[in-house]
Amino acid sequence: MSKIPDFLKEGDKVAIVCPASFIRGSIDVGIKTLENWGLEVVVGKTVGTSFHQFAGDDNLRAADLQWALDDPSIKAVFAARGGYGCVRIVDQIDFSSFEKDPKWLVGFSDITVLHSHIQRNYKIATIHGQMPKSFETGTKASLETLKNALFGHNMDFAYEQTLFPNRAGKGEGKLVGGNLAILLSVLASNSDVNYKNKVLFIEDVGEAYYSIDRMLRALKRAGKLKKLNGLIVGGFSAMKDNDPAFGQSVAEIVWDIVKEFDFPVAFGYPAGHIDDNHALVFGRKVTLETTDNSVQLTYL
Repeated sequence: MSKIPDFLKEGDKVAIVCPASFIRGSIDVGIKTLENWGLEVVVGKTVGTSFHQFAGDDNLRAADLQWALDDPSIKAVFAARGGYGCVRIVDQIDFSSFEKDPKWLVGFSDITVLHSHIQRNYKIATIHGQMPKSFETGTKASLETLKNALFGHNMDFAYEQTLFPNRAGKGEGKLVGGNLAILLSVLASNSDVNYKNKVLFIEDVGEAYYSIDRMLRALKRAGKLKKLNGLIVGGFSAMKDNDPAFGQSVAEIVWDIVKEFDFPVAFGYPAGHIDDNHALVFGRKVTLETTDNSVQLTYL
């Protein structure tokens, strides 16, 4: 059983930290949005700091995240943005206070390192969703799903898509996953989530088609995909191709790799490096039900 952190209520204090890359521009829109939700926002020392491409050196970023996880007055921790850097600090973090007194951790992209590490070791629910920097361009619908996740409102979601036929079926399991490249970067480490009987969500940005093929085949050869109870394919944005072209779309690559299995596969889920990045609660048990064109994700 996963532990579910206490849902937020008006007046709660939340922290924003930068465990990965530094912020370009400001996060004023993100801070204002959270305040409009009735939350008190405190920002860590890494917000506005830079060291090469990072939001401060590894020690500062680790200390800032540690502070936010340990402070009992803080009820949720937002990563301001992703980029790169979490894998450099995750082993410095002491999660003992967080394990005893769980709080919501929110982010996507590079924050997949923390999601995966927490799911593997502590089985505490976390939120894959918009970060304060991405609030600027995030759709109203996507921000509403994040608010729903934080405040304990209904998270069930249904949609129709015609991008590529889903594999029809019904599967049940804990929701895990995140950025595909990051999932590969923690493979065979103590942050590598257990895929058995899980519903896996994947997304990515700026990758070459052949790279998506290679990463998924690496997961398959590692025995990860055959253990799944469901697969959700989110946004694969700003994709690159070679000359000559790879010759397959992302959906075709995914299908080619998982067609021998029998779990439901949902294409076109609105989550990832896209403006309409709907929140997902990792660690919670879900049912994934698909027909050729329809998808229903239900939290149990």
